Amino acid sequence: MKIIVTSTGKQLSSPFDLRFGRAAYLCLYDEKTGEINFIENKNAETNAGVGIQTAEKMAELGVGKVISGDFGPKAKSLLDKFNIQMVVLQNGNNTIQDIINKLKV
Repeated sequence: MKIIVTSTGKQLSSPFDLRFGRAAYLCLYDEKTGEINFIENKNAETNAGVGIQTAEKMAELGVGKVISGDFGPKAKSLLDKFNIQMVVLQNGNNTIQDIINKLKV
């Protein structure tokens, strides 16, 4: 399964970003291959509709699960429509590596 973790930067040592639509980067982790890629979230600076646009990007990437701190109601609705599981993490003290390590267990 492909999993997105919202990130403040483009390294495994980067802190987890609690924001979904406005996260600076999206860490794409492929559980099957172990491959990790960071994608700049070009929607982060958009004035409106960032959650919807980011949710559409998840579907485009073939993501099955998204880990973030908060999803707006419109993004939630769209992710549900795309059958993408949402995992809410309230602890912003994790790095991307911390979260990926937990996924590997």
